[in-house]
Amino acid sequence: MIVEHALLRIRDGEAAAFEQAMRSAVPLIAESPGFREIEVRPAVEAPGYYLMRVRWDGVENHRDGFRQSERYQKWRALLHHFYDPLPEISYFGASIIDSPVAA
Repeated sequence: MIVEHALLRIRDGEAAAFEQAMRSAVPLIAESPGFREIEVRPAVEAPGYYLMRVRWDGVENHRDGFRQSERYQKWRALLHHFYDPLPEISYFGASIIDSPVAA
């Protein structure tokens, strides 16, 4: 299992429209083979910034599957015009910590 990570910077004044579009776009990615879950969190201290994390079975499920699909073209049409600049995507492997550490 891998985690796709992206920091999303949304154009000023478009956060509400972005959030609505993201909710509409989620079914497009959720139908992809190897998709496990997605979360998109707004930054607490920086309006217009979001952290997107997507869990996939493997990098190829995102890169060679979803990104090459017609669903991705629809995702792109719904969301990419909100980004300034386009986000960089990174992939992360398994956690080096076996379980959450209690405080």
